[in-house]
Amino acid sequence: MPSPDLTVRRLATLTPADIDALSAVLIDCVDGGASVGFMQPFDPARARAFWRRVADGVARGERALLVAQDALGIVGTVQLVLDQPDNQPHRADLCKMLVHRRSRRQGTGAALMRAAETLARENGKTLLVLDTANPDAERLYEREGWQRVGTVPDYALLPDGGLCATTFFYRQLSG
Repeated sequence: MPSPDLTVRRLATLTPADIDALSAVLIDCVDGGASVGFMQPFDPARARAFWRRVADGVARGERALLVAQDALGIVGTVQLVLDQPDNQPHRADLCKMLVHRRSRRQGTGAALMRAAETLARENGKTLLVLDTANPDAERLYEREGWQRVGTVPDYALLPDGGLCATTFFYRQLSG
């Protein structure tokens, strides 16, 4: 059950304060060992540059950005990549599901997933796909009704340099 003060909202634009808050979440996840595309040591300037690129994609309508916020600020985020090849207009990729360690196991991830699925439906998407290298995230996705496709060993690096497997999931959405 999410915290009573938790809200999830879509960001149409990112302010400098949003970029700083999202950077803090990303840095916390990388510092906590999440394999989300970045290596340690992770410079805050790189985090801000990443979110500025995301903001550009949001502005172009290529992706949607959702944030979870509690009384202290942004504690989680997920992106929905809406811009797909011509032969896949029904599909979206769910990516960069990030939850600050202080907000884990409190319903934040589930709230973000449900909001992303609702947004996908609103955009005419009937199939979502994602990948993860985190066993806790795998359990969340399965609880939320996602189907495990399979695991690829040694797919990516953890932030400290060790190899990790990645598990792929999909979810078919009904109207």
